[in-house]
Amino acid sequence: MRDHGGNLDMARAQFGGAMETWIDLSTGINRCPYPLPALPASVWTDLPTRAAQDALIEAAGAAFDTQAAIVPLAGAQSAIQMIPRLRPPGTARILSPTYNEHAACLRAAGWQVTEVTERADLEGADLAVLVNPNNPDGRSAEPETLLELARTTGTLVVDESFADPYPALSLAPHAGREGLIVLRSFGKFYGLAGLRLGFALGAPAEIAALREMAGPWPVSGAALEIGSRALGDTAWQRETTARLHRDAARLDARAERAGWQLVGGTALFRLYRTPDALAAQTALARARIWSRIFPWSPDLIRLGLPGAQEEWDRVENALGAIAP
Repeated sequence: MRDHGGNLDMARAQFGGAMETWIDLSTGINRCPYPLPALPASVWTDLPTRAAQDALIEAAGAAFDTQAAIVPLAGAQSAIQMIPRLRPPGTARILSPTYNEHAACLRAAGWQVTEVTERADLEGADLAVLVNPNNPDGRSAEPETLLELARTTGTLVVDESFADPYPALSLAPHAGREGLIVLRSFGKFYGLAGLRLGFALGAPAEIAALREMAGPWPVSGAALEIGSRALGDTAWQRETTARLHRDAARLDARAERAGWQLVGGTALFRLYRTPDALAAQTALARARIWSRIFPWSPDLIRLGLPGAQEEWDRVENALGAIAP
């Protein structure tokens, strides 16, 4: 089984507690989600219509400021699993450390995968993958830099799952060119990961191939309806972006008082260096707060941002107990 955040079953098996008593900060999912609208019964009883899919695609194009071809999918994860099958396997390079599903899915499809630590080392690959901004450290690259990189690779996949609070970083406006595929997540910024909605943006031929793989009903009627409304709600997007940036600074200040050092992150999660990541995770878990640590680092811990004030109170109290 591959290691991921959101594994509350593991947390409960080790530390106990009912599901509702836990605050899951092991992911970068917004804890103040988009308010669910009242939905017509037809989204549950009828097969999704082509008109509803087209409406979502139009809303996504406007939200992402792109004229590229778009296919809605069951989360960005769905695209990550399908992209390795767009062409015969060859050499793939991934800027790492990053979200581990990219390497796992490419290897499963027969690609020769090399994980590199410098962006320049992606050049020359048949397929290159970069997460922008990156998970877990938040490092980022400007669009002009990535467009130059795309000219040196067979296909460049840019995973923008955490880009919503940083629209100036997005390559979506350039995604119609051949050999460039941009992935967007819906569930993280909008806080509705269970809806399973994401998008792949690219040139018409590549997106048509992904659409064929995904089948006639790639996402549910509820996802089509909620996604269309949320992507068109610019006021909520502006307010949420501003709040997330404020909350990131608030969490950084509290973590610093606990003796942790900020390494990086985004407006949806923060990465800290601690004296002992496992000990820090354990201390938080005893307060029913779940975090993310990494098998490749003994001292790094990632925290999502708390949502309601009650969550902030618990997190701040737990960090206060850790303070030296």
